[in-house]
Amino acid sequence: MKISKWLYIILIAGGMFSIISCKKNFLDETLTTTKNLGDYKTQQGLDDAVVGAYQGLDYLFYYEWAYSTANYGVDEFTVGGDRTEQMWNSYDANLNSQTGGNAGAATLWDYYYGNINIANVIIENVPVYYGNTANKNIRLGEGYFMRAFDYFKLVKQYGGVPLKLIQTTGIEYGFTRNTAKEVYAQIIQDFTQAYNLLPATPAQQGRLTKWAAAHFLAKAFLFRASELYSDWNSDTKTSDLDSTIKYGTAVINSGYYTLATNFSDLWNYTKPDGPNESNAEIILAAQFSNNTATHGRYGNQMHLYFPSIYNTVAGMVRDLAGDREFQRCRSTDYALDVYDRVNDSRFWKSFKTAYTCNNAAGAPKWTAANAPTTALVGTVRFAAGDTGIIYIINNAGDTRYNAAYVTSATTPRKPNMYVRFYSGESTDLKTYVHGNYDASHFVALSKYMDGSRTSVSDQFGCRDGIIARLAETYLLVAEAYGRKGSYDLALPFINAVRDRAAYKSGEDRTYYVDGGISYKTNTVTSTYTSYAGYNTYYESNNIPVTTVATSLHLNSTNDIFNSTGDFYTQLGASSNADKFLNFILNERSRELMGELHRWEDLARTKTLVKRCTVFNNEAAPTDPKHYLRPIPQTFLDGIQKNGQPLTATEKAAMQNTGW
Repeated sequence: MKISKWLYIILIAGGMFSIISCKKNFLDETLTTTKNLGDYKTQQGLDDAVVGAYQGLDYLFYYEWAYSTANYGVDEFTVGGDRTEQMWNSYDANLNSQTGGNAGAATLWDYYYGNINIANVIIENVPVYYGNTANKNIRLGEGYFMRAFDYFKLVKQYGGVPLKLIQTTGIEYGFTRNTAKEVYAQIIQDFTQAYNLLPATPAQQGRLTKWAAAHFLAKAFLFRASELYSDWNSDTKTSDLDSTIKYGTAVINSGYYTLATNFSDLWNYTKPDGPNESNAEIILAAQFSNNTATHGRYGNQMHLYFPSIYNTVAGMVRDLAGDREFQRCRSTDYALDVYDRVNDSRFWKSFKTAYTCNNAAGAPKWTAANAPTTALVGTVRFAAGDTGIIYIINNAGDTRYNAAYVTSATTPRKPNMYVRFYSGESTDLKTYVHGNYDASHFVALSKYMDGSRTSVSDQFGCRDGIIARLAETYLLVAEAYGRKGSYDLALPFINAVRDRAAYKSGEDRTYYVDGGISYKTNTVTSTYTSYAGYNTYYESNNIPVTTVATSLHLNSTNDIFNSTGDFYTQLGASSNADKFLNFILNERSRELMGELHRWEDLARTKTLVKRCTVFNNEAAPTDPKHYLRPIPQTFLDGIQKNGQPLTATEKAAMQNTGW
């Protein structure tokens, strides 16, 4: 069973924790009163603190900051019909050290420093108060992992930050920023400690393993070896790449994690805590459940942000399977074209392209003027359970569709057909002005869909949030080999992921599943739902039905360097090194689309500005300002030096460049 779920508030100034717990393991609920630091000088108290620290993982999926700091202002997604957090995409003046919408410049900063304080308590107190039991090293390893994880998140967003390595027991005002180099050294030291202390096999599903530490060690080393830190990483770059390979291959060869057989298995969420959530590919996940006592202020809200509008379309109403469509993250042309949509199943298993009609009363009906000879006047053109909406993801040059066809009274699926390219339209990689797609009607990423919620209007999702999985480990190792110029050695690691992504012989290419299917095990679902277990593969690609296997296998490095589908010309990639880096970034998109890695990947490779210029019309980041977030003004205003607040000059010196 999964570890217990905890909701906690860190009162840093007083050094106190207030914790509400629900022990899901034993199917009971317990409300515990406010705890003080003395409670964490016992074995039970430290066990409680460790479980509470896991809540820090859930924070990644809680609210607006989840997508705005990770998937806005990048090549994969732009702003949809709701522009609430648009400043994180446009990089306009509303993104600053004081504001930044609901996400806010200080949101991640404050939360992760609170979680770091918990980790510091664990690291300090376990050796002294835990006792010599079998779990002592494990609890200590969990503390080191959590501190490293939180600092890794902070350094990727803000650069060098203050290193606070002892627990807070009172109000503190004196802080200085450590350099990014110093922070990375601490992160790697802590992850290494976790690797040495954590078990190879966890006692409970959801707890950390040494292989989770190894995955993040590989990632931290790769980040430190990346372009963002080129002004100081020359002495460690070669050894860091070797370490990425060492720890990444250790995870791959551990035997504990294996790639999912089918890419769809990762997203086939059938019920809370179902088999999908224990898939052997998942290295680390934020844990959620359908126990409302554990949801806290937010719950998992990622299901809200990617769907496009469907409930206002004729014949449709909002339901559990279709989710609440906040329409924040609109897929770009890059997000669609980075895939080989004929041979790569990952596209069709990551995006929702069809809905069934769930509202017969609202469906269009034939009239005497437009009814074909086979239709009965006044009958519904499609009934509940029939196809209600389809998205055609075609290429420029397709002559099958035009505006008149889509709006024609005799079009079989009129008016609920959305076509990417009308006849005569050309590709526009930036502005997405073609066909009848718009800011509210676009092909939606479906990896977070959740039909298990308690009501149609409920924002609190119940499914776990994947933080790390083995496919990424393969790509980390591949990138490290490529950065060393060992392109041939990178191929097997890339192919492991691509071979899984190809269609297998006999596979039905129209089969589709997402987490909306969990409506079937939900007692509050309605009779008819918008869930469609099929896609528009054949309508979109305009090819005959086939069950022949496809191949994405790279036979040699020439398949990378001579690729015509990886935008080398648009990105100005001419050398093999530049082509490989862009290829691996594209492969990360194909495999990890929308999984909260993208902004940090583009920032650390310093490709953010170029890729936004090419693929995201609204995003206008500048170099070097937007490779880091602003240090929160609230933090700068609260610091004192010699008992006095910092001067404006001193605050400016602590702020990131350009902010």
